[in-house]
Amino acid sequence: MLKWRAAARTDAGCQRQRNEDNFWMSPDQRVFAVADGMGGAVGGSRASKLAVEAIEKSWREGPPILDDKDKIQKWLDETVNMANHKVWHEAEEDASVRGMGTTVVVAVQSDNNMLQIAHVGDSRAYLVRDGKHTLLTNDHSVVQEMVRAGRLTEEQARINPYKNLITRCLGHEERVEIDHTPVELKDRDWVVLCSDGLPTVLRDEQISEAVGDSTDPDDVCEELVKQTLDGGAPDNVTVVVISYQDESSNGSA
Repeated sequence: MLKWRAAARTDAGCQRQRNEDNFWMSPDQRVFAVADGMGGAVGGSRASKLAVEAIEKSWREGPPILDDKDKIQKWLDETVNMANHKVWHEAEEDASVRGMGTTVVVAVQSDNNMLQIAHVGDSRAYLVRDGKHTLLTNDHSVVQEMVRAGRLTEEQARINPYKNLITRCLGHEERVEIDHTPVELKDRDWVVLCSDGLPTVLRDEQISEAVGDSTDPDDVCEELVKQTLDGGAPDNVTVVVISYQDESSNGSA
């Protein structure tokens, strides 16, 4: 049976005056969320805050049943749809934030060493195992759809002027399509949830290198944000880092 520890950091970055990202971790460290808002100085931060508040409300009123993957996925669908409706409704009601929206990536830790992930937009989830990274989510963005279609390389996508245009988010439609990713975890695995401010600056290999031989998710959070700021951080950056260890192995988890 695995144990885990989690930490999180957020920073406005070097070029933005306002942080439009938000994150949340449940007190039992079973539910983790990162949201990256859009829609102007007021709308973006409001949208991401509404989304994480809706996720927290769903957890407090009826947390997921943690030994059943189907019920976890159902909870994720209901929760993300509730968050979407909250953002959409507020945008419809308040002309000052009309058009606001937010990405979201949400992960639920089950009792059987599985992590269930739901996401909308271009906030990401990575798995780092044995020093190698795996991107667990597909960006819902114009540029990444061109990459998947073979029309752009990953390197071209990094410098494409339209890389921030997303094709799916919370708040723009009354209903939203949600992607799901199940992950079976092992001893010494790491999971990184992040807003797009991180991969905008750091290559995927740099993210896995920042984990390195660390045993402390706080240290990894600090290192990832520091490297992003050192790289110019044109956007807000938010990371949630989770480390896993077999409870029968030496050391604490």
